[in-house]
Amino acid sequence: MNNYTDALREHHLKATPQRLAIADTLANYGHINIDKLYEVMLKKFNSISLATIYKNVNLMLENSFIQEVKIPNEKSVYELAQVEHSHLVCTKCGAIEDTFLDLTPLSNNLPEQSHFKIDKIDIVFSGVCQKCQTL
Repeated sequence: MNNYTDALREHHLKATPQRLAIADTLANYGHINIDKLYEVMLKKFNSISLATIYKNVNLMLENSFIQEVKIPNEKSVYELAQVEHSHLVCTKCGAIEDTFLDLTPLSNNLPEQSHFKIDKIDIVFSGVCQKCQTL
């Protein structure tokens, strides 16, 4: 398990055993939905409740330690906070991959065209991953 104690504290979060385990699980899975996170956490803490998972996830979101990725027609998944990026989602197997795109032209031009103040850009591309293409 990586040591996330300092990272949690930098985000003004107490480094509880549950939060450390959530951080480690997110690091291992990359992207995970709340149900799978609960399943994994139950193996580590046999008396943990789903409410405790939600409470910790929401607090970690509020403090920008983790990010929510909203996948159309699916449950949201969570990941450790990192530099701005987009996601590729396989419509066959459900795999989610990070992709790093230069969104500077889009974020510079869109406000001029739409007169809309852009706070955040979330882009999810759907398609078929390389593995599923060969099946």
